[in-house]
Amino acid sequence: MAQDTAKQTQEAVYVYEAPVRIWHWINALAIVVLCISGYFIGSPPPSVGGEAYDHYGFGYIRFFHFVAGQILIVGMLFRVYWAFVGNKHAKEIFTPPVTKRSFWKEVWHEMRWYGMMEHSPKQYEGHNPLAQVAMHFLFVWGIVFMIVTGLALYGEGEGPGVIHTLFTSWVIPLFGQSQDVHTWHHLGMWIIVVFVIVHIYAAVREDIMSRQSIISSMFSGWRTFKDPR
Repeated sequence: MAQDTAKQTQEAVYVYEAPVRIWHWINALAIVVLCISGYFIGSPPPSVGGEAYDHYGFGYIRFFHFVAGQILIVGMLFRVYWAFVGNKHAKEIFTPPVTKRSFWKEVWHEMRWYGMMEHSPKQYEGHNPLAQVAMHFLFVWGIVFMIVTGLALYGEGEGPGVIHTLFTSWVIPLFGQSQDVHTWHHLGMWIIVVFVIVHIYAAVREDIMSRQSIISSMFSGWRTFKDPR
């Protein structure tokens, strides 16, 4: 009995440090604002009659989009910094061990698990291997893509300046023209939306089926485990 009690006391690991958890929720809020405002920028609401200065609705939409974008950029820069100074789990989404064969075997297992073809879940302290791949290629590089194209479009509207020189001057010619950048930026928004939906689904599913805490870990920082059924 004493052995069982001792074992239970070890079934919790501190995974997500406070800066990572704060970044996660601020970043999530920024993405929600960006997606909603970005949708209306791409598909503007009907115009209203009267003088434009009496309504300024679209101006507010653009304002919230720009503010949320700046928060996203600052947060991402901080998150990259924390990958170097934080614990080992802070690096996972940036450095998946893609050169290891064993890693891809674990990815395949997780794909089968999510596809209802595996009956025995595996437990991981941090992100599981499939989540690491998705977070790295869809989230990290997806956000980088959105930041670069977003700044290019912002610099185009702002005119000559630092942002125009650093981003607009080469991003728009790379894609061909401004409208192409708008289109790809808007498509990137939908990729992020799909990623968020799958991310939430996977977190809820794992919390229930894999006998480990997923959602609560992003509040407390602690990953707790139960013996698999």
